[in-house]
Amino acid sequence: MQTLIFRFSVCFRPRFPLQSHPWQIMNDAWKSTGGLDASRIQAAIFDMDGVLVDSEPLHERAYRDIFAEMGCADTHGVDFVSYYGRSDWTLWTDFIERHRPAQPIEELLAWKQRHYLELLRREKPVIPDAIDLAQQLHARFPLALASGSLHPVIQEVFHLAPVLRSLFQAVVSVQDVPHGKPAPDVFLRAASLLGVPPAACCVIEDAPAGVEAARAAGMAVIAITNSLPPERLARATRVVSRYSEIADLLLGPGRGGDSRFRPPAELRGRG
Repeated sequence: MQTLIFRFSVCFRPRFPLQSHPWQIMNDAWKSTGGLDASRIQAAIFDMDGVLVDSEPLHERAYRDIFAEMGCADTHGVDFVSYYGRSDWTLWTDFIERHRPAQPIEELLAWKQRHYLELLRREKPVIPDAIDLAQQLHARFPLALASGSLHPVIQEVFHLAPVLRSLFQAVVSVQDVPHGKPAPDVFLRAASLLGVPPAACCVIEDAPAGVEAARAAGMAVIAITNSLPPERLARATRVVSRYSEIADLLLGPGRGGDSRFRPPAELRGRG
């Protein structure tokens, strides 16, 4: 059966490219010494937030809007970057311990999810290059999605980009496992559903919590600098700044192309 690869004319560029950065030297060293043995990879596992959708800024905006309504816009004390890749439950648990709000955690979780889904539907922050990469990898490997988000959020992303439904053989939410990232549970569950040993899986991530979860699962992990600078992702097997580099690493040189892309206008300037 012939596999069709769709390419998109509007593409995404990470906020933290490796070029002109000291970490490019380390990345070049990894290239020369191997670092990632693509011949051993039998499956690829995608994170969702920050990898398939440029959603980390929307999560932060949703929280900030809610904190403002709660009267703690300037006193919430949340370092949002430290929660990238982690579950809403984790952030709200820490917030409740610090502020003791009147609302129970279940109400706060539902409030944030409703507002975040409104933003997601309005902004439609799907990253075309990520879809293109998933289609290319789907022609070679079984794919899984392993996310710290809840199933309703994952389904909304699939609604925004319906092609994704057919690409992922397994879909795992933090709802399906005992512990969220940086615990390895979501990735181990994904590998189990694919029927592939963890050591033969490669994870595609954008956050330190996800990198640590993949390492704890015994998997290779490629981190892309969509959301954070490369030094924050240093424990990944490889750090890249473009989706085309991931294709080159897993499929062979030249498969991912050489173009450096720009995000659509509505994505520029988010931080």
